[in-house]
Amino acid sequence: MSGYRRLKEFFRSRAAGGIALAFSGGVDSLLLLEVLRLLRQEEPFPLAAMTIHSPFHREEETAAAGEAAARADVEWVRIDCDLLADPAVRENPPDRCYRCKRRIFSSVLAEAAARGLRTVVDGTNADDLGVWRPGVRALRELGVLSPLAELGISKAEVRAIAAELGMKEADKPASPCLATRFPYGTTLTPEALRLVAEGEALLRQVVPEARDLRLRSSGELARIEVPLAQLQQVVARRETIVSGLKQLGFVYITLDLEGFRSGSMDRAKSGSTTGKESSPCQSDSRKFF
Repeated sequence: MSGYRRLKEFFRSRAAGGIALAFSGGVDSLLLLEVLRLLRQEEPFPLAAMTIHSPFHREEETAAAGEAAARADVEWVRIDCDLLADPAVRENPPDRCYRCKRRIFSSVLAEAAARGLRTVVDGTNADDLGVWRPGVRALRELGVLSPLAELGISKAEVRAIAAELGMKEADKPASPCLATRFPYGTTLTPEALRLVAEGEALLRQVVPEARDLRLRSSGELARIEVPLAQLQQVVARRETIVSGLKQLGFVYITLDLEGFRSGSMDRAKSGSTTGKESSPCQSDSRKFF
């Protein structure tokens, strides 16, 4: 049975009680939204897409999630959550993702219950189970279901299924939550998060060829990660990049010669030579789950 059909059957068996989709707007949750939309064409059932917005998420990404839900004709619920109000999150410990997810999904579960939706699902995929994902424990504790992971569907398969369904977002780059740009133990502030978001926006403007990029922040130092194929473009456009990042407030601008590595902050923590982002917060293409 194809991945699409397995997903549809997974949802079909739970549809009658209503489904709340934790919806970041990334490719994983976009695929789940599309499968749910197609299933609801066959048999109507209660459904809502719920998106968390916090200082860890860009406003434009939250707005894009709402637009995607509207195109699918699915009720969209925006849940604003001040994660920085929790000192256990603000101090950015190694288990920050677990603490964030407990707060985020407690809010999603409350909204789902208020609407009589019995099942809450998220976009965690099978690949996420094999890397540092402390937030997955929170999902299991709270009873949130992860159909992609449970069915063994990897990120590559997610993109393949999305392409088969004609989804233009099939190759959408990942955009994890902004907290992943800082070393563990760094106090997270709205200003620091804003600087990283604006710095990455600048890099995307100056080096549009780099679909995957990160601006890692260590106080006054900015460390740029782009795919190895784009290192030369960054060097060639360094004057514009340096000028722009210094205007934002960074003092030292560095280019990581290892190139883009998802989860490089976790590698520093564990000494591993491989890894993924510590927080699934967005949002996969902005997984906040």
